[in-house]
Amino acid sequence: MVVLTFGLTWGGYLLAVGFVDGLTSGFFQQAPDAAGFFGWIKHLGWQAMKWTFFLVTRIVAFYMAFMLAYTLSAPGYVFLSSAAEKKYVGDDFEKDAPLNLKGIMTDILEGLKIGVLGLLVTMVALTVGFIPLFGQIAVLFLYTGYSTLMFLDYPTSRRRWSLGRKMGWLRRHGRAAMHLGVFPAVVSLVPIVNIFLMALLFPLFTVHTTLNFIALEQAEKDDSLG
Repeated sequence: MVVLTFGLTWGGYLLAVGFVDGLTSGFFQQAPDAAGFFGWIKHLGWQAMKWTFFLVTRIVAFYMAFMLAYTLSAPGYVFLSSAAEKKYVGDDFEKDAPLNLKGIMTDILEGLKIGVLGLLVTMVALTVGFIPLFGQIAVLFLYTGYSTLMFLDYPTSRRRWSLGRKMGWLRRHGRAAMHLGVFPAVVSLVPIVNIFLMALLFPLFTVHTTLNFIALEQAEKDDSLG
């Protein structure tokens, strides 16, 4: 799973970066003349714009590639999540929802919803990321929530939860959701390195989120009975 996730993410990342660089390379070929005070101001502004564009496009390219890898490798991680849950709860393991045409169509629809949501999150992050300080905090918050949702999708999809129900779970367990998603979000924001680390750590994050989901669900049941 690590090799598959890495290969798909790396391939998608290279394609995305190559496409973007091919469209925009002409904008950053020639730096403005740095002669005089205003020339230096213009030159520094050009450099800042160039590096900001570089970082933002790499982060966005990673998320686009990772969503592709996430979608294509999902069956393997669903199996990993189910195996971890079965080992943890033993005889109390809740069987998967029935495999039928309606269930398959539901899974596909919910997967598309999460993919579209990921695109919206990426677009918003790309927009607000240029705002000093607030933008960076907002981007981290957005990616933290979305990272948690991606890992939560594995134990909840086999129960045929809708996207609305998953979002409701995130709202009810806001603090836990932030704890589960913040480290993957931070890792994903580091260009180049994120591909290696996310591929390596994704199985661990999958198991970690699954076990926390089970514990929180059990706590909710105990509270309702009590």
